[in-house]
Amino acid sequence: QVQLVESGGGLVQPGGSLRLSCVASGTIFSIYTMGWYRQAPGKQREFVATITSGGSTNYADSKKGRFTISRENAKNTVYLQMNSLKPEDTAVYYCNGVLVVGGAYRDYWGQGTQVTVSS
Repeated sequence: QVQLVESGGGLVQPGGSLRLSCVASGTIFSIYTMGWYRQAPGKQREFVATITSGGSTNYADSKKGRFTISRENAKNTVYLQMNSLKPEDTAVYYCNGVLVVGGAYRDYWGQGTQVTVSS
């Protein structure tokens, strides 16, 4: 019954911006880390950014400066603000959460949201 649901993807022109959201729901004792990964066609899933419940962030080097991860702990929600988007950013973006569920740390993935950067 634990679920991560992403939203906010879509089609955007190069140089544009999008804000992705991910909400964790279900019987969750606490959140250790939430973050974002992406997967382009024919490629492996790659790390984008993570944030702890305390606000510590980690970014892939190539995303630093353009992407910003943030969270609202009271809503069990994490965001990814993406600016100056490039065609190479086109991918399915997945929300990931390491959550304390049933007395253990467990890894969860959302269903993904498509981001397409194109003219």
